[in-house]
Amino acid sequence: MIEVIGVRFKKAGKIYYFDPGEWNFTTEDYVIVETVRGVEFGKVVVANKCVDEEDIVLPLKQVIRMADDKDKHIVLENKEVADEAYQTCQDKIREHELDMNLVDVEYTFDRNKVIFYFTADGRVDFRNLVKDLASVFKTRIELRQIGVRDEAKLLGGIGPCGRMLCCSTFLGDFEPVSIKMAKDQNLSLNPSKISGLCGRLMCCLKYENDDYETAKKELPDLGEHITTSYGKGKVVGLNILERVIQVEIPSKERVIEYTLDELIEEGIIKTQVVE
Repeated sequence: MIEVIGVRFKKAGKIYYFDPGEWNFTTEDYVIVETVRGVEFGKVVVANKCVDEEDIVLPLKQVIRMADDKDKHIVLENKEVADEAYQTCQDKIREHELDMNLVDVEYTFDRNKVIFYFTADGRVDFRNLVKDLASVFKTRIELRQIGVRDEAKLLGGIGPCGRMLCCSTFLGDFEPVSIKMAKDQNLSLNPSKISGLCGRLMCCLKYENDDYETAKKELPDLGEHITTSYGKGKVVGLNILERVIQVEIPSKERVIEYTLDELIEEGIIKTQVVE
């Protein structure tokens, strides 16, 4: 077992593990750590805990020190400078007539690099733009092309549900979402109904997907023939979340509702098919 802490560098960013050294951190603390991008300022979101070696990527970098008020002031200054850099970059993009949309600008904590995030329909030749930006800011320049989901995460907004976007508030990583999930949940396949602000399938389709998959394994299929205490019948309706099955009994000329527990008690097996 190895002792670690979890650190985030953005509000809903990915959690990275670091070696806490001799410090005992709480989730109210901020730290200065070394990353592949250089020295960075981050918030502790997972206090000291022990994890198995196979759950982390070794070797872990050790926390440099606890962040203080001076460090927090530097972060605020970096955000102000980044806002100015955003406008400068916008002007340069128009000057070079590049088909790209600038989304965000970020300085690393030590200001050794400034990162410009943008979206574009295809590849963009921004070599001359980088040269101009480097001559203005006198530091390392990185232009990073991102997708529409990443753009929504950076910009934030209100989703169709009326709440702030999941990706910008708590989702650390994007998980794959497929149209099959919408089908399994009997949702409308109208793109406007199941797409988020980014234009992609809504991330929340994933939340209940495991429950639906489990239910599909437990419940009989629509159209399947089963034998009940009332006689042979055909499954004509399913309420997957409540585990309720509607069975049409021809001999009784009626549709009877069963819960999954009732079917189990009667010994009705999903694979029991009547020809």
